[in-house]
Amino acid sequence: MEQPLNLMTPEVRANPYPLYAELRRGPPRQVEPGGMWAISRYDDVVTVLKDPRRFSSAGLGRSFLPPWLERNPTADSLVMKDPPEHTRLRAMLSRTFGPAALNRLEPSIRAIAEELAESLVRRQEVDFVADFALPLPSRVLNLFYGLEPSLALRLKSWADDLVSIPASQPSPQRMAEVRHSLAEMERCFTALIEERRATPGADLVSDLLRVEGITQEEVLSFLFGLVPAGVETTVYLLANTMVVLSEHPRELERVRVNPALIPRLIEEVLRYEPPGQSSLRLTTEDVELSGVKIPRGSLVVALMGAALRDERQFPEADRFSLDREGSSNLAFGHGPHFCLGAMLARMEARIGLEALFSRLQGFSLAPGQLRWSQSIIARGPLALPLRVEPARR
Repeated sequence: MEQPLNLMTPEVRANPYPLYAELRRGPPRQVEPGGMWAISRYDDVVTVLKDPRRFSSAGLGRSFLPPWLERNPTADSLVMKDPPEHTRLRAMLSRTFGPAALNRLEPSIRAIAEELAESLVRRQEVDFVADFALPLPSRVLNLFYGLEPSLALRLKSWADDLVSIPASQPSPQRMAEVRHSLAEMERCFTALIEERRATPGADLVSDLLRVEGITQEEVLSFLFGLVPAGVETTVYLLANTMVVLSEHPRELERVRVNPALIPRLIEEVLRYEPPGQSSLRLTTEDVELSGVKIPRGSLVVALMGAALRDERQFPEADRFSLDREGSSNLAFGHGPHFCLGAMLARMEARIGLEALFSRLQGFSLAPGQLRWSQSIIARGPLALPLRVEPARR
C-alpha cells in the first residue's frame, strides 16, 4: 500500500517544490496530516477556489478551530464564510481596502519604508526580516488599528500563532502558548472596539463600526483575520524576494538599475515563491477532479504553491524570469475569496523595495541554512541574515 506523503515534515517545509512536482504528476491524492486531499494542478486548484458551493470555506474555518481550542474568532472571519454571508460581509468591508483608501495611505507607507531602508543600509549586517520585512507591514497595519506601540510589536507573533494552527500537532506547551495569544488578542481588540465606539476616529476600527448592520462579533472576527493577512503576506513577500534575488544576481542588478521592473519582480516572486502556499476547503458533496472521486465532507488543501509551478500553465515553471509574460497568478487566491488586501500587499512591497534598492549597491546572504515557517498556509524565512552594500553616492 502506498504511503501517504506528508506536507508538514521539516524537509518539505524547507523546500516543498519537489513534493509539489511529485503530486502534480498524478491525480489528487490523500496526504498527511489528517488524510487531506491535496489538489496540486493549476486547473484543479482554480476549480476548487472558484466553486464555494462544492468546496466550502468552512473547511478553512474548521482548521482554525481544532478540538484543543474552545474559541478562535479567526474561524468566523470573512475568509471562512461562503456566499451569501461572505458576499454581504465583503461588500461592507471592501471600501476599507479600495484604491481611494490606499492612496491616502501611500505617503505614510513611503515614509515608514524610507526610514527603515535608511536604517538598514547604515547597519550593513542585518536580519532583513526583523529589521525591514516585519516592521514595515506591522507599522502599516497599525495605521489601521491604532494600537499602543508595545501592542503593535505583538502583531507578528500573533500572526505566527494564528497561521500555525491548521495542520499542526502541537505539544501541550504550544497549545497553551496559542491559547494565551488568542486571549490576549481578544482582550486587546475588544478594548479597542469599545474605545472607538465611545470616541470614533479616522481609523479602520471606527470605519467598521460605522458600517450599517455589522455586529461586534463580525468586527472582532475581521480584526483577528486581518492580523495574519496584513502581516504574514507582506513579511514573506519581501523576504522571499530577497532570497530569490540572492540566487539570481543578474535579475537583482536589472531591478536595481531599473526600478520600473519592481512591479514585474513582485509578480514573478508571487508566482515562483509565493507567501500564500495553500488554502483549505470542505467538500459539500461527492466531487470528481482529474478522474478521482473525493467524498462529501473531505478536507481539501488547494496548493497554490504547486499550481503556480504547473508546467501545463507556465512554460519553464521552475525558472525565475523577470521577462515572463501573461502569468495568471493564484498567489492571492481566486474567485470570491480573492484576497481583499492584495492591493495593499503589492503596494507595501513595491514601496518597500523602491526605498531599499535606491540605497543598495548589492547584498549577500550570511552562510548557513535558513529556517522556514512551519505553516501549511504561509511560507517564508523566519530570519534572513544579510550583509548589505550601500549604494555609492
